[in-house]
Amino acid sequence: MTGRPLYRDPDAPVEARVRDLLGRMTLREKVGQVNQRLYGWDAYERTSEGHRLTDAFHAEVAAHDGMGALYGLQRADPWSGVGFADGIAAADGARVADDVQRYVVEHTRLGVPVLFVEEVPHGHQALDGTVLPVNLAVGATWDPDLYEAAAEAVGAELRARGGHVALVSALDLVRDPRWGRAEECFGEDPHLAARFTEALVRGMGRAQAAVVLKHFAGQGATVGGRNSAATELGPRELHEIHLTAARAGVRAGAAGVMAAYNELDGLPCVASHPLLTGLLRDRWGYDGLVMADGGAIDRLVRLTGDPVAAGAMALTAGCDLSLWDSCFPRLAEAVTRGLVPEATLDTAVARVLGLKFRLGLFEQPYASGRPTHEPPFPVRELSERIARASVVLLEHDGVTLPLGPSARRIAVLGPNADSVPQQIGDYTAPQRPGTGITVLEGIRAAAPGGVEVTYAAGCALTGADLSALPEAVELAASSNVAVLVLGGSSARDGTTVFDSNGAAVAGAAGPGGMTCGEGVDLAELALPAGQLRLIDAVATTGTPVVVVLVQGRPHALPDLSGTAGAVLSAWYPGPWGGRAVADVLFGRAEPEGRLPVSVPRSAAQLPVHYNGKDHGYRDYVDQPASARHPFGHGLSYTTVSYGAPRLSRTSVPLDAPMLTCTIAVTNTGHRPVRETVQLYVRRMSGGSSWPRTRELRGFARVPLRPGETAEAVFDIDADTLASVTRDLTVGVEAGELLLETGPSSARTRAVSLTVGP
Repeated sequence: MTGRPLYRDPDAPVEARVRDLLGRMTLREKVGQVNQRLYGWDAYERTSEGHRLTDAFHAEVAAHDGMGALYGLQRADPWSGVGFADGIAAADGARVADDVQRYVVEHTRLGVPVLFVEEVPHGHQALDGTVLPVNLAVGATWDPDLYEAAAEAVGAELRARGGHVALVSALDLVRDPRWGRAEECFGEDPHLAARFTEALVRGMGRAQAAVVLKHFAGQGATVGGRNSAATELGPRELHEIHLTAARAGVRAGAAGVMAAYNELDGLPCVASHPLLTGLLRDRWGYDGLVMADGGAIDRLVRLTGDPVAAGAMALTAGCDLSLWDSCFPRLAEAVTRGLVPEATLDTAVARVLGLKFRLGLFEQPYASGRPTHEPPFPVRELSERIARASVVLLEHDGVTLPLGPSARRIAVLGPNADSVPQQIGDYTAPQRPGTGITVLEGIRAAAPGGVEVTYAAGCALTGADLSALPEAVELAASSNVAVLVLGGSSARDGTTVFDSNGAAVAGAAGPGGMTCGEGVDLAELALPAGQLRLIDAVATTGTPVVVVLVQGRPHALPDLSGTAGAVLSAWYPGPWGGRAVADVLFGRAEPEGRLPVSVPRSAAQLPVHYNGKDHGYRDYVDQPASARHPFGHGLSYTTVSYGAPRLSRTSVPLDAPMLTCTIAVTNTGHRPVRETVQLYVRRMSGGSSWPRTRELRGFARVPLRPGETAEAVFDIDADTLASVTRDLTVGVEAGELLLETGPSSARTRAVSLTVGP
């Protein structure tokens, strides 16, 4: 070919530039573009003079005369083994990324830039990366606008350091809280997850960061809540529950989705042509990337008996970009052996190149010359705001909180009271000394002058060792209130043992004290015996008790109504979560969080999610079948009354189901509140499937001053009323519905709506 390369013309359409570049590529170069084999931390080493590129990196670039993507260049954590002594700090991030990029551009025939793909589970997982509260805490805010602002700020931080693509968990749902990755989910409900997924994509997009959504699809429903296990989902359950957030993310403009580890109907997702091509490509019309999860394609060798055939199987199914595997590098052999047409490879390469063109990497491949995006709010401020808004007041006697003048001596007790690592969740980089504020430090800083704050751990995080209990009981007995900070931990450390894909290998008590996180699944959801004993022992002193749960999943709770004056869930609130918790305890902030997931009474009653099928099932003989605390639940320091919902129309036609639903809410107490008004739809008759109990279809956060009444108005349309039809598409079906409004899924008032033909 002669003349100026069209792919170098920034004014040409992306599709034309992709076609031109593809036409110039050899088979070897094409294979390089769909590979993401090298761990990013193996691309450099730190020396006394800075960072130098390694021979392993040079060899990887030479292998295919280019590189599609490089994973985790700036990742730092115990699995990668990267810390401050040998990693890439924020001050060096852009420079090292540019060194890598410059080598690829200048030492390959076509000079195609490499995509830098980074883990961004709740903030960029890099040294000096700002950590947000985990996704389950984000879901508890019921505030997508706040999360969108945080996503924009995190995206700006990522791009400033040279990153291009953020890998973010968004599509999984907590259908079984025994699963260790529950903390990575926005909750148990598809509508709630969809709204946060849209916010994530929009926010990152404003910072010009591309998002790959994890995991597609159904990973939150693995058998027994065990990581990477099979699912037993029928097509309807998959479509009604597990595809909603993915559909929303795709429509919002997500750059890609990551195929999940789990299988669907006997095939791992990465090898499922019906899922990746039949549904995602053909039915949804999606043309973004599909990325494999780490090492997932290698697992297909168990099906094919041959790594070359395994790579061909994933490519044929619709996977475009590998991750760490040994199969995709052999795709040239798969083509020459006739296992997959070169045209199929071209399609995958085109998607990778298209993303690079859309990100402007051919015009500006280097971070150092790129204008910095300035988000409206600093990401650290947003992290603390999310933490504050996510605190859920589960139980309250109306007296104990907020802490007032009578609390002159406060005993802060429990294994999670004074540990930043135990409040920041899984997938986090090492933090610099002094980063963060523990709950103990937050209470000490927030306590008025003259208030004495004492501390004792009282028990270990796991196990039933009671040797530390007497000190805690003694402090509680001499105090006006005891704040017990309990729960779990996803903190990885030097003792953690890892699987080949970075998941923790859990022992009987969890590696390094972990009780949650990837690879750390629980059969029993109750708090450990030592923590339960601490609650009982402190309660016997007669001192008022406040329980604060720092956790990555909803632990099964006993009835604490006669034991604790208040129970709060703070989830994993991030580094500055201690100050957020203290603000709520002292009443400087109102408890605004609402449960994004149901809290079970025990693991034996699972599943306990609110939106099960409405078959009129009965309770168990030995305990209720209902949740201890239902989805959407959350108390305030005031009281709010709800009027009956009012519809602008009581019947609507199928072809134009437009109306409004209005609900009056009144603050009947003496403190301000931001009430989360929830809208549910419940089918009473009609439809093509047995109906669910109720389904969340809207929510509004309404600020109310003491004594104030306001109206929440919901616009009801086809999206609100739609359901999955018999042919597994989404549409409005005729029948009788109830529109229900209230403060939680278990406290609603209803009005009837007829949807006619």
